[in-house]
Amino acid sequence: MTFRFDNSWLRDLPGTFLRLPPDPAPAPEVLAWNAPLAQMLGLGPEVQANAARWFSGADLPPGADSAALAYAGHQFGGFSPQLGDGRAHLLGEHLDPAGNRWDIQLKGSGRTPFSRGGDGKAAVGPMLREFLISEAMAALGVPTTRALAVVATGAPVWRDGQALPGAVLARVAASHIRVGSFQFLAARGDEAGLRALTRYTIARHYPDLAPDGALGLFDVVIARQARLIAQWMGLGFIHGVMNTDNMALSGETIDYGPCAFMEGYAPGTVFSSIDRQGRYAYANQPLILGWNLARLAECLVPQFDADEETAVAIANARLKSIAPRFRDEWLAVMRAKLALQGADAGDEALVDDLLGAMAGQGADWTLTFRRLADAAEGREAGLTVLFPDPARLLAWLPRAANPAVIPRNHLVEEALAAAVSGDLQPFEALLAEIRRPFAPEAGRERFTLPAPSGFGPYVTFCGT
Repeated sequence: MTFRFDNSWLRDLPGTFLRLPPDPAPAPEVLAWNAPLAQMLGLGPEVQANAARWFSGADLPPGADSAALAYAGHQFGGFSPQLGDGRAHLLGEHLDPAGNRWDIQLKGSGRTPFSRGGDGKAAVGPMLREFLISEAMAALGVPTTRALAVVATGAPVWRDGQALPGAVLARVAASHIRVGSFQFLAARGDEAGLRALTRYTIARHYPDLAPDGALGLFDVVIARQARLIAQWMGLGFIHGVMNTDNMALSGETIDYGPCAFMEGYAPGTVFSSIDRQGRYAYANQPLILGWNLARLAECLVPQFDADEETAVAIANARLKSIAPRFRDEWLAVMRAKLALQGADAGDEALVDDLLGAMAGQGADWTLTFRRLADAAEGREAGLTVLFPDPARLLAWLPRAANPAVIPRNHLVEEALAAAVSGDLQPFEALLAEIRRPFAPEAGRERFTLPAPSGFGPYVTFCGT
C-alpha cells in the first residue's frame, strides 16, 4: 500500500499554515529507512522505492498537499508571536489500515516564510541523530514522534563556517499540534480560531471528550504530559529545548535537537550549547512542565467558563494539581524500576535516599539500576555500595523497567561522524542495539558501558 493522504488540518484550520512546496534536492539518496515503522503504517514497497524522491522534495507522493504550519512559542522564556515551520513541510495525514491518522512531515526541506533568516536546511548528522534517539525512545516505551527515513540531498549545508552534507528527515507524528499552535491564535486575539483548534484537537486525539470540552482537553493534556516527563526522568533523558512550541498535545516527545541521555547522575545536567542558565536541566524538566502548561491554560481560559473570574479560578486549580500529579507519576516510574509493590508512605524517602547516594558518587544512571537488578537476583554482589539499606527493596528488580542499552553519547557521536564520512555501519549497528534495550548484555557489552574517561563534557547543538 502507498500513502492514503487526508489533509484535515488544511481543510479545518484556515489561517494556521501556508501552502508551499519543499525545495527539490539535487541528488537524493536514502541513508536510513525505518522498515518496522513502514510496516506499522501499512506502507508497501512502493513507498520505499520512491523514498529518495518523495522525501527530498524532488517529487511529492500522490495525495500530498505540502504546507508549512504556523505557531508561536516561548523560547527559553521569551515569547515569539510567530515562529512556524522554518525548515519543515507537512505533506499530509496518512491513514493507516486501522484508520489511525499520522502526520507525514519533511524536516530540513527548505526555507519558508517562517525561517527567520535561516537556510531551511538540515545536515546529515542531526537528522540521523533524530532517527536514532526517536527509535530508542520508541523501543523504551516512551510516546514519541518517529523517523520514517533520512535522505541525503546531495547539497552542502553550511554550519559554523564549514560545509556539511545535507539531509531531509521524514517524520511521523500523531500530529504537530503544539502549545505554540494555541499561542499563535491567542496572540492574535482569534477566539474563533482557538475554539476551532480546540475542537480539532479533541476530534483528532481525544474523541471521547465533548467536542467543545476545553477543560477536559486541558485535564487530559496535563495527565499525558506529566506521565511523559516522568518517563523521561526515569530514563535519565534530557530534552534540552522544552520550549512551548516543542510540547505536543498528543503527549508525544517531539523535536530531538540538543537532547541526550544523562550518564553520571547529576540533577543539574545540561547538554544544550545554548542553555547557559540551565533552564532545561534534568531536574528542571518537571518545573518547565508546569510552566508550559500554564501558557496553554492562558490560551484556553476563555473556554473554561463564560465568567472570567470563575474561568481563572478553574485554571489555577488545575495548575496547582500539576506538581502532585507529576510526583505521583514519577514515583510510579521509580516503583517500577525498583519493583516496589503497591504504594508505601516511605517510598518517596526511599527513592530520595537512593538518588542522593547516586549523586554523591556520580553513579551512571542506566547502569546503576541495571546492576541493582543483577545484584538483587544474585548475579552480582555489592548492593549496599549504592544503597545502604537493601532490605527495603524487594528481592528482585525487573529488567523490563531497567534497560541495558540506551544511545550512549560517545557511541552516537561515533556513529554520526562515520555516517557523515560515508560509513553507515556504526549507525546501523547502534540502531540495531537500541531497538532491543532490555535484552541481556552478553555479547554487546560495549553498548552498555559509559563513555571512556577521555570523552570529556558532552555538548549538543540544535542543528540550525
